[in-house]
Amino acid sequence: MKLIAENRQARHEYFIEDSYQCGIVLEGSEVKSIRAGNINLKDSFCLIAHGEVFIKNMHVAVYDKAGAYNTKNSRRDRKLLLRRAEINKLVGKVGEKGYALIPLEIYFEGSLVKVRMGLCKGKHTYDKKETIKQRDIQRSTEREIKNYV
Repeated sequence: MKLIAENRQARHEYFIEDSYQCGIVLEGSEVKSIRAGNINLKDSFCLIAHGEVFIKNMHVAVYDKAGAYNTKNSRRDRKLLLRRAEINKLVGKVGEKGYALIPLEIYFEGSLVKVRMGLCKGKHTYDKKETIKQRDIQRSTEREIKNYV
């Protein structure tokens, strides 16, 4: 597994309840652009429409060597590939208040591009502050243990 892009902001903004691995429908020039690392998951989200899951607002830069066959819209909607049972389970969960589908990371598994999508619940500002406080305490204790030994 080779990690291409990670949505770090999602881990700060949401509690991740569950994660799903899914495929993504791409054009050839988009795969080459992703291999080059020209992808951004910031502000992207997933949407369920007509029994299919789509990723919206994901930026994949236009591959400059693709010629006339390149995609002009770098933020187009891309279809995610999931099993019907998983989609039905997600429809029920996303219908609840406060839940959202957020792409967490994009990676290669063999030669295939995969998306790890998370079922997330939004954090409040006090939750974010608590997470930062716990992380700082963890770092300081690790630093003290390292200096003590």
